Amino acid sequence: MIMRFFGTLLILIGFSTIVLAQKGSVRGNIYDKETAEPIAAATVKLDGTTYGASSDVNGFFTISSIPTGDYTLVVVYFGYEEYRQPITIKKGEIVFQNINISEAATQLNDVVISGKKEQARTEVQVSKLTVTPKQIRALPSAGGQADVAQYLTVLPGVVFTGDQGGQLYIRGGSPVQNRIMLDGMTIYNPFHSIGFYSVFETELILNVDVLTGGFNADYGGRVSAVVDVKTREGNRKRLAGLVSGSPFLAKAIIEGPLVKMRDENDGSISVLLTGKKGLINQTGKNLYSYVNDSVGIPFDFQDVYGKLSFVAGNGSKINLFGFNYTDGVDFPITDFSWTSTGGGLDFTLVPPNSNTILSGTFTYSRYDSEIEESDRRPRKSGIAGYNGQLNFTNFGRNEEIKYGLELVGFNTDFNFVNSADFAFKQTDYTSEINAYVRYKRKFGALVIEPGFRLQYYASLSNVSPEPRIGLKYNITDRLRFKAAAGVYSQNLFSTVNERDIVNLFVGFLSAPDRLYEPGTTTNTKNKLQKSQHLVGGFEVDVTKNFELNIESYYKKFNQLIGINRFKTELSDPDYFKETGDAYGIDISGKMELKRAYFWLAYSLGYVTRDDGKQIYPPVFDRRHNLNLVSTYQFGKKQAWELGARWNMGSGFPFTLTQGFFTNYDFSNGINTDFLGGNGDIGIEYADKRNGGRLPYYHRLDLSLKRTFKFSKFSTLEVTAACTNVYDRPNIFYFDRVRYDRVNQLPILPTLSASFQF
Repeated sequence: MIMRFFGTLLILIGFSTIVLAQKGSVRGNIYDKETAEPIAAATVKLDGTTYGASSDVNGFFTISSIPTGDYTLVVVYFGYEEYRQPITIKKGEIVFQNINISEAATQLNDVVISGKKEQARTEVQVSKLTVTPKQIRALPSAGGQADVAQYLTVLPGVVFTGDQGGQLYIRGGSPVQNRIMLDGMTIYNPFHSIGFYSVFETELILNVDVLTGGFNADYGGRVSAVVDVKTREGNRKRLAGLVSGSPFLAKAIIEGPLVKMRDENDGSISVLLTGKKGLINQTGKNLYSYVNDSVGIPFDFQDVYGKLSFVAGNGSKINLFGFNYTDGVDFPITDFSWTSTGGGLDFTLVPPNSNTILSGTFTYSRYDSEIEESDRRPRKSGIAGYNGQLNFTNFGRNEEIKYGLELVGFNTDFNFVNSADFAFKQTDYTSEINAYVRYKRKFGALVIEPGFRLQYYASLSNVSPEPRIGLKYNITDRLRFKAAAGVYSQNLFSTVNERDIVNLFVGFLSAPDRLYEPGTTTNTKNKLQKSQHLVGGFEVDVTKNFELNIESYYKKFNQLIGINRFKTELSDPDYFKETGDAYGIDISGKMELKRAYFWLAYSLGYVTRDDGKQIYPPVFDRRHNLNLVSTYQFGKKQAWELGARWNMGSGFPFTLTQGFFTNYDFSNGINTDFLGGNGDIGIEYADKRNGGRLPYYHRLDLSLKRTFKFSKFSTLEVTAACTNVYDRPNIFYFDRVRYDRVNQLPILPTLSASFQF
């Protein structure tokens, strides 16, 4: 089926190539002249014509189907000098231009980002949020050091459940239903146990695409959302680095060329290494002794990442990378640790005489976790998997075709003993073969993007056809309507249960061999988790510097699978099935001025689950979520930056306590002294699942940053920051047995310094 699908596709591509050969093309890469870093969202056009494009995240652009003749190629990007170059287009030929642009000597008073405006008009971008390192650094950050984990929490549709052991939920999807990728590699747990930090190093990030729903056929294997993190290459022209420290963590980066890029048509070989180490478990005892007096802030982590890059003069490149991340936490109720390792390669090939670009990845990653609670029952989980993908992108004048193949395989090793001494063990290997195609076409004011993904789950002998579609209609130059819909599936599921207080331990399993219909012993035919998405909304350029985005969405989770951690009888099923719905509206507004940046994000969301007995809200069902972010630069050469972030969220649901009882262990049979002995305290939960609501959450974070510039490349940044400025006692969890409320982190002032050279 897959081969027949691709055979038809190749015939269509071949016909398209013949048509395109009657004209010519121009393509190339745009770099910063000093740093050789790619310039994204630059406007590229042929002067005096309607032919143009925008550079992508790698600085790559292509303009196809150009009539033969002489033209002037113009590149415009805010803050940089305009670039102009005469070119000649010949029949069937591709002109290649590597372009280095220099920062402008004088800055304009207003921000005009024409490349991004053009992308907004010509790309569908439904439920897609692109995050840049500049935006991440602008956010007031806990510990005074920016991290993408903190920025994700200010995006509309995203809910984060806490500073300590928090999890990321996106538009009604649980963490395992969100695919997190680093350079095409699956990361099974992207966050450290203290929720301020992720495993991704901010200084290495090229960009982050957050697709909260309705994503097209490029992505698969998850039923809710995608977070795609891409890192940059090491410095191609000089030795550079960074050293940073705060009470929360210390980190260092070193990078530079092994083979230097000397001019714009030169290739290069570069390397970068980075490492960071959590310090809060040590410094917190002295600096923040008022936090959890008995345990302090018991989080420890360390990360190492390395990348070797080979970049050719025409933009072709190959990257080799690897990482090791470790984490641990020591609470009185639990000890938890995990290790994540992996590596791989990604490549891009730019053929000299073809409009089709080839890219691909091959990666391997592993995640092992273990938790030891007071009952000393074993709870371990391991997952290891590979991912191989080939992508082909063909460019036309007003169209783009992208298609590819993906191979996925992973094995799970899970061992869990619940409170009733029932053991769950699964060791399994699964594989998937996936093919996809996405076609984008611009018809005047309408941009349409149909796609189709065919997922074959080999270990389950299950085929999942998944049509997708996105569209955008430019009502005016300032107002755009957009919509998307699609079908999604996944095999992987996790052990996290909605009654968990602290979700530190996340076990991973593949679809079980036996999954019964509720209340029967009939094995269900479909063992996949599935969903359907429908998204619609508007983009409005209120002014040239102020953008407003409004989206409504609906996600239908046709089938969700989980482990029955409350099994008490042999006859009880090992797994349970349920369905769910998530719907709501997300509103975001962004204003960018020369010295100031403002961001507003409000989400109204509803999430329900149906387990066959009752419909209930899961623990992450936050009805209202509001984020306000602002930064302001001032002083000579804008050396000072003041940042503020305020977050408010309605309370999470929880199951009320009906009462308590004495719970005896009858392991000694009739010899159990249930009259004179002391049993444990058992909890009787209310019949209505998650019928209660916690109080509202709100928090203000502030930061003040001063930049000292010593030379062209060496700077020192000193940041004073304060988390939870007015010391709001936001609840973390409530210990029902001890009748003790445990709060999130209180007011935490910090001072950090970062030296870059």
